[in-house]
Amino acid sequence: MTKPQTLQNLQQALSMELTATHQYQLHAAVLDDWGMDLLATQMRSELREELDHSEAFLVRILFLKGEPKLELEKTPVQAKSLKEMFETDLKDEQEAINFYTEASIQASEDHDIGTRQLFERIALEEEGHMSWLELQLDLLQRMGEPAYISKHMPSPSATESA
Repeated sequence: MTKPQTLQNLQQALSMELTATHQYQLHAAVLDDWGMDLLATQMRSELREELDHSEAFLVRILFLKGEPKLELEKTPVQAKSLKEMFETDLKDEQEAINFYTEASIQASEDHDIGTRQLFERIALEEEGHMSWLELQLDLLQRMGEPAYISKHMPSPSATESA
C-alpha cells in the first residue's frame, strides 16, 4: 500500500518538473530574442528532458492510484542576464536534487522500490543539469560575457544559407 507522503512527494515533483519545463521554454524564447540561437537550442533540449521527468512522475502517480494535479510549483521568471538565468536554474536544480534525494529515502521507508528508483534516477539526471549550469557560469566568468555570447550565436554563413 502506498503511503500518503510518497504520493505527496510525487505530486510535488510533478509540479516542480512542470515549472522547470515552462522555465526552460521561457529561457529558450528569451535567448532566441537575444540572438543566441545555439544556447536556445540547448534550453529546448533541457525543456524536453524536464517534460520527460514530469511524464514519469505523472505515470507513477496514476500507477499508484493517485490523482495527479497538473499545477506549477511557482511562476517562471524572465531572467535579465545570462548570469541570472544560470544562477537561478542552478539553485532550482540543487533544490530538486535535495528534494528527490529525501523523497527517495521516504519511498524506501514506505517499501516503494519503483518510486525510490524513479526519484534516484531523476536526481542523477538533475546532477547532470547542475554540472552543465556550473560549467556555463564558470565559462561566463572566465571568458567574459561578450566572448561567451559570441560562442552561442550562429555563424554568419549559417544564417545566410538559411
